[in-house]
Amino acid sequence: MPLPSHKVTICGIPELAQHCAVGVSHVLSIIDTHEPRPSALDDYFEIDHELIRFDDVVAEYPGFEACTPAHIEKVLQFGERAHAKAGSHVLVHCHAGVSRSTAAAAILMCQHAPGREEEAFLKLLELRKHGWPNTRMVEFADRLLKRDGAMLGGLVAYRRALLQAKPHLSEIIRNIGRGHELPV
Repeated sequence: MPLPSHKVTICGIPELAQHCAVGVSHVLSIIDTHEPRPSALDDYFEIDHELIRFDDVVAEYPGFEACTPAHIEKVLQFGERAHAKAGSHVLVHCHAGVSRSTAAAAILMCQHAPGREEEAFLKLLELRKHGWPNTRMVEFADRLLKRDGAMLGGLVAYRRALLQAKPHLSEIIRNIGRGHELPV
């Protein structure tokens, strides 16, 4: 089965205003627990909007709300609605457009394309010039979609390709405390 034919755009909150007039039909917002709803969303009309709140962490930490399987179930329900509308244009955003949004975009592309997980993750290289998908989100999606590690394999392939093109990112990933996510 091929990747979905609908258009996917990934951005952060500061970029939301740039996309409101380009025919977006579905917006998935994944923002921190206490982040206010971005006012730029007021400029989007007649869209299917899903707002999901959890912090950008890859494990349980005191004072933060980590992603749960229930959050990913909401992402997948949103994906069902977007997939059902012919010609949909899905905008996925988080705070910076780097971790949660790239993970969610890959999850949505994989949802109806079993066996194409690596292709879906590598498509992120075209969709967002910088990204480091949230591993926890991908782990939960892999389990919920019963992909037996294929999504995690796609994530590793993406990270290898990204680091080959931008080797300096390895140091940045280590500095933000996510060095354990670097592919071996």
